[in-house]
Amino acid sequence: MSIQTGLIAELLHEAAATKKMLERIPAENNTWKPHEKSTSLGRLATHIAEVPVWITRIIASDEFDFAAHPFKPSIAATNEELLAIFQTNLDAAAASLEATTLEEFDKIWTVKSGDTVYYQLPKKVALRSWAYSHLYHHRGQLSVYLRLLDIPVPGMYGPSADERM
Repeated sequence: MSIQTGLIAELLHEAAATKKMLERIPAENNTWKPHEKSTSLGRLATHIAEVPVWITRIIASDEFDFAAHPFKPSIAATNEELLAIFQTNLDAAAASLEATTLEEFDKIWTVKSGDTVYYQLPKKVALRSWAYSHLYHHRGQLSVYLRLLDIPVPGMYGPSADERM
Protein backbone atom coordinates (compact mmCIF):
# COMPACT_ATOMS: atom_id res chain seq x y z
CA MET A 1 0.00 0.00 0.00
CA SER A 2 1.36 3.41 -0.94
CA ILE A 3 1.50 6.27 1.53
CA GLN A 4 -1.21 8.06 -0.50
CA THR A 5 -3.51 5.05 -0.40
CA GLY A 6 -3.10 4.68 3.37
CA LEU A 7 -3.58 8.37 4.11
CA ILE A 8 -6.62 8.65 1.85
CA ALA A 9 -8.19 5.51 3.33
CA GLU A 10 -7.69 6.81 6.86
CA LEU A 11 -9.00 10.26 5.93
CA LEU A 12 -12.19 8.87 4.39
CA HIS A 13 -12.75 6.39 7.23
CA GLU A 14 -12.37 9.11 9.86
CA ALA A 15 -14.43 11.55 7.79
CA ALA A 16 -17.44 9.26 8.09
CA ALA A 17 -17.14 9.34 11.89
CA THR A 18 -16.58 13.10 11.86
CA LYS A 19 -19.69 13.66 9.73
CA LYS A 20 -21.75 11.72 12.29
CA MET A 21 -20.64 14.24 14.90
CA LEU A 22 -21.11 17.33 12.74
CA GLU A 23 -24.61 16.26 11.67
CA ARG A 24 -25.72 16.56 15.31
CA ILE A 25 -24.62 20.16 15.84
CA PRO A 26 -27.65 22.36 16.49
CA ALA A 27 -26.95 25.81 15.01
CA GLU A 28 -29.17 27.36 17.66
CA ASN A 29 -26.48 26.39 20.20
CA ASN A 30 -23.58 27.94 18.22
CA THR A 31 -22.69 30.37 21.01
CA TRP A 32 -22.83 27.80 23.83
CA LYS A 33 -19.61 27.19 25.78
CA PRO A 34 -18.98 24.64 28.53
CA HIS A 35 -16.69 27.14 30.27
CA GLU A 36 -15.82 30.82 29.81
CA LYS A 37 -12.33 29.85 28.58
CA SER A 38 -13.70 27.36 26.07
CA THR A 39 -14.41 28.07 22.44
CA SER A 40 -18.07 28.11 21.41
CA LEU A 41 -19.81 25.04 20.02
CA GLY A 42 -20.27 26.71 16.63
CA ARG A 43 -16.63 27.74 16.38
CA LEU A 44 -15.36 24.31 17.45
CA ALA A 45 -17.61 22.52 14.96
CA THR A 46 -16.61 24.91 12.15
CA HIS A 47 -12.95 24.49 13.05
CA ILE A 48 -13.32 20.71 12.75
CA ALA A 49 -14.92 21.20 9.31
CA GLU A 50 -11.97 23.39 8.32
CA VAL A 51 -9.15 21.12 9.56
CA PRO A 52 -8.85 19.07 6.32
CA VAL A 53 -7.73 22.25 4.56
CA TRP A 54 -4.40 21.76 6.35
CA ILE A 55 -3.80 18.65 4.26
CA THR A 56 -4.08 20.73 1.10
CA ARG A 57 -1.96 23.55 2.55
CA ILE A 58 0.82 21.24 3.71
CA ILE A 59 1.02 19.52 0.35
CA ALA A 60 0.70 22.71 -1.73
CA SER A 61 3.48 24.71 -0.09
CA ASP A 62 6.70 24.26 1.83
CA GLU A 63 5.78 26.74 4.55
CA PHE A 64 2.90 28.43 6.27
CA ASP A 65 3.42 31.92 7.64
CA PHE A 66 0.80 33.07 10.13
CA ALA A 67 2.00 36.67 9.69
CA ALA A 68 1.11 36.50 6.00
CA HIS A 69 -2.15 34.61 6.62
CA PRO A 70 -3.75 35.93 9.82
CA PHE A 71 -6.34 33.67 11.43
CA LYS A 72 -9.93 34.70 10.73
CA PRO A 73 -12.31 32.55 12.78
CA SER A 74 -15.72 31.84 11.31
CA ILE A 75 -18.84 30.02 12.41
CA ALA A 76 -21.15 28.14 10.05
CA ALA A 77 -24.63 29.63 10.32
CA THR A 78 -26.44 26.35 9.61
CA ASN A 79 -25.77 22.66 9.84
CA GLU A 80 -25.97 22.45 6.05
CA GLU A 81 -23.24 25.08 5.73
CA LEU A 82 -21.12 23.25 8.32
CA LEU A 83 -21.36 19.96 6.42
CA ALA A 84 -20.67 21.70 3.10
CA ILE A 85 -17.49 23.29 4.51
CA PHE A 86 -16.34 19.89 5.72
CA GLN A 87 -17.14 18.12 2.43
CA THR A 88 -15.42 20.80 0.32
CA ASN A 89 -12.26 20.63 2.43
CA LEU A 90 -12.38 16.83 2.55
CA ASP A 91 -12.69 16.51 -1.23
CA ALA A 92 -9.79 18.92 -1.80
CA ALA A 93 -7.65 17.10 0.77
CA ALA A 94 -8.26 13.69 -0.82
CA ALA A 95 -7.45 15.09 -4.27
CA SER A 96 -4.25 16.69 -2.95
CA LEU A 97 -3.15 13.43 -1.35
CA GLU A 98 -3.90 11.49 -4.52
CA ALA A 99 -1.72 13.81 -6.60
CA THR A 100 1.22 13.96 -4.19
CA THR A 101 4.52 12.29 -5.03
CA LEU A 102 6.56 10.29 -2.54
CA GLU A 103 9.28 12.93 -2.82
CA GLU A 104 6.82 15.63 -1.78
CA PHE A 105 5.93 13.74 1.41
CA ASP A 106 9.61 13.88 2.43
CA LYS A 107 10.00 17.63 1.88
CA ILE A 108 10.27 19.84 4.94
CA TRP A 109 7.24 21.95 5.88
CA THR A 110 7.88 25.06 7.95
CA VAL A 111 5.38 26.83 10.21
CA LYS A 112 6.33 30.35 11.15
CA SER A 113 5.11 33.81 11.94
CA GLY A 114 7.33 36.30 10.20
CA ASP A 115 10.91 35.53 11.25
CA THR A 116 9.88 33.23 14.11
CA VAL A 117 10.00 29.57 13.08
CA TYR A 118 7.77 27.27 15.16
CA TYR A 119 8.16 23.94 13.40
CA GLN A 120 10.06 22.30 10.59
CA LEU A 121 8.78 18.82 9.88
CA PRO A 122 8.73 16.40 6.94
CA LYS A 123 5.37 16.87 5.24
CA LYS A 124 4.35 13.29 6.03
CA VAL A 125 4.85 14.05 9.74
CA ALA A 126 3.12 17.42 9.46
CA LEU A 127 0.11 15.72 7.86
CA ARG A 128 -0.20 13.36 10.83
CA SER A 129 0.20 16.13 13.41
CA TRP A 130 -1.32 19.28 11.93
CA ALA A 131 -4.18 17.57 10.10
CA TYR A 132 -5.06 14.07 11.25
CA SER A 133 -4.24 14.24 14.98
CA HIS A 134 -5.57 17.80 15.07
CA LEU A 135 -8.92 16.59 13.73
CA TYR A 136 -9.16 13.71 16.20
CA HIS A 137 -8.27 15.96 19.13
CA HIS A 138 -11.02 18.46 18.37
CA ARG A 139 -13.53 15.75 17.53
CA GLY A 140 -12.95 14.37 21.03
CA GLN A 141 -13.63 17.82 22.47
CA LEU A 142 -16.82 18.01 20.42
CA SER A 143 -18.04 14.71 21.85
CA VAL A 144 -17.81 16.23 25.34
CA TYR A 145 -19.76 19.30 24.21
CA LEU A 146 -22.49 17.04 22.81
CA ARG A 147 -22.64 15.06 26.05
CA LEU A 148 -22.94 18.23 28.14
CA LEU A 149 -25.78 19.43 25.89
CA ASP A 150 -27.49 16.03 26.24
CA ILE A 151 -27.16 15.40 22.50
CA PRO A 152 -26.60 11.70 21.74
CA VAL A 153 -22.93 11.02 21.05
CA PRO A 154 -22.33 8.70 18.09
CA GLY A 155 -19.91 5.82 18.34
CA MET A 156 -16.57 6.48 16.70
CA TYR A 157 -14.70 3.17 16.96
CA GLY A 158 -17.47 1.08 18.38
CA PRO A 159 -20.69 1.71 20.27
CA SER A 160 -21.22 4.72 22.51
CA ALA A 161 -23.45 5.05 25.55
CA ASP A 162 -26.06 6.51 23.18
CA GLU A 163 -25.59 4.42 20.07
CA ARG A 164 -25.28 0.67 19.75
CA MET A 165 -23.65 -0.69 16.66
